[in-house]
Amino acid sequence: MSTETSTETAPRPLLRLDGLHVSYPAARGRAGTAAVEDLSVEVPRGSTTAIVGESGSGKSTTLHALLGLLPRTARAGHRRLEFCDRDGEPRTVDDPRALRGRRVGLIPQDPGRALDPLVRIDGHFRELHRHFSGIKGREESRRRAAAALESVGVDRPALRLRQYPHELSGGLRQRILIALALAGEPRLLLADEPTSDLDATVQRRVLDLLDRIRAERGLSTLLVTHDIAVAAERADRLLVMRAGRVVESGPTADVLGDPQHPYTRQLLESVPGRLPARPAPDPAAPPPVVLEARGLSRSFGPARGAGRIDAVQDVGFRLHRGRTLAVVGESGAGKSTLLRLLTRLERPDRGTVLLDGEQIGPGRAAAAAFTRRVQLVYQNPAGSLNPSLPIGRAVAEPLEAHRIGTAASRARRARDLLEQVGLPADAADRLPSRLSGGQLQRAAIARALALEPDVVVLDEPVSALDQAVQFALLRLLTELQDRLGLAYLLVSHDLGVVRAVAHEVLVLHRGRAEEHAPTEELFTDPKSPHTRALLEAVPALRIPPTPTLSERTTHQ
Repeated sequence: MSTETSTETAPRPLLRLDGLHVSYPAARGRAGTAAVEDLSVEVPRGSTTAIVGESGSGKSTTLHALLGLLPRTARAGHRRLEFCDRDGEPRTVDDPRALRGRRVGLIPQDPGRALDPLVRIDGHFRELHRHFSGIKGREESRRRAAAALESVGVDRPALRLRQYPHELSGGLRQRILIALALAGEPRLLLADEPTSDLDATVQRRVLDLLDRIRAERGLSTLLVTHDIAVAAERADRLLVMRAGRVVESGPTADVLGDPQHPYTRQLLESVPGRLPARPAPDPAAPPPVVLEARGLSRSFGPARGAGRIDAVQDVGFRLHRGRTLAVVGESGAGKSTLLRLLTRLERPDRGTVLLDGEQIGPGRAAAAAFTRRVQLVYQNPAGSLNPSLPIGRAVAEPLEAHRIGTAASRARRARDLLEQVGLPADAADRLPSRLSGGQLQRAAIARALALEPDVVVLDEPVSALDQAVQFALLRLLTELQDRLGLAYLLVSHDLGVVRAVAHEVLVLHRGRAEEHAPTEELFTDPKSPHTRALLEAVPALRIPPTPTLSERTTHQ
């Protein structure tokens, strides 16, 4: 474990937590589950400390335990919890709930769940102002809330206060959560995956905002993230967690520059850039075109007049068999609308979609034929799989819907598909709730392959997964493509993933195709200013390259 030598003159940390343990009781006759075991962490004043690790390692549980936000069923305790007062003297904290708001603010992971969908934004602020500042008047609360939104870069704050959460973009909702976390004027911010669902440019703006607020207000930050590149770029100190324990800690440069624990080294070896580079398309002998879009356009809003929004404008491309085309762009660029048009979930105002050079006809028979050849893997596998069906039944559902085979043959096919995607044989009999996030996504991929499609549309397939699981899934997707000749249409906000798996990239901006080029050409020599801005926003993790097999053999 990376360590540091402490001295008598070292400044006291703002927060010191020693010996945290959290467990959950199990059913009668079974041992309880330990979520966090003997965890200790210090957060220096005016700095950022990051916690990284796989899903289920205890990162978010640690943050919630610091504020007494664990479920009632949790059993939690610690040896010592100290927080420095305004004079810099450490004070023992007996009840973590006493830290909420005035001393420690929390930025939750998911703005969609953290904000009440039935309450306007000003209502969220009004509740906090009443609790922390004793302000009961609406006008004073609204004035303070508008100032708070302006301080975190929210445009037209008076308008935003009257809006509901669903009327705001992901980036705006994240900024509002930051403003709410600052309402009690805390000295420590706990940020739980604050940018996991944001595109590269919005992610950079949010992280820049957190850094600016920390510097201006003299705050400290405890950042939880599964993106080790974000931790490398933003954190002064780093804790690596696995299975509820800290396996390595110290200054970020030391931990990443000379990792001592095998798991830390595994995380560094699991970045998408470690995957073998995809070959550049040969323009002289391209594979056959399997899916083509010509002049697709779609707009929303009033039928006539002002206020109509052009979500997709005259977009066209060709997807070749056995190749991956990635569609990227910031929030609101039109990626999701384009995906719905390509999968026939919506009809375009203008333009056509062709399969093997032929336009898709009307009627149920044509729709069924199209579905057999073009399958979609959703962003959230838990939401796309029936929670009451065993995984084997869920994978076999497309076969049943198209009346392919008998019940016995469908069950055999489902087990074969689960084996192809690397799931154990007994996974077919488990319910979705018994599988991890990575296993669920593998099951969703198996389901998409059931009908032997030519094209698989991947909607943010790894965005919610930790880095090691991401790496394994991306490797699986490339292996399946090479073996089965699949064409992938990949929608992603993670440009590291795009560079690792795509042969070509289409950049969307405000509904239009801004740039379309082979992957390496686009990443090394972007032509559009918007593309350059996207690439410059990507956090960089500079680590030595893994030696090739021949290089290792030579050294031996």
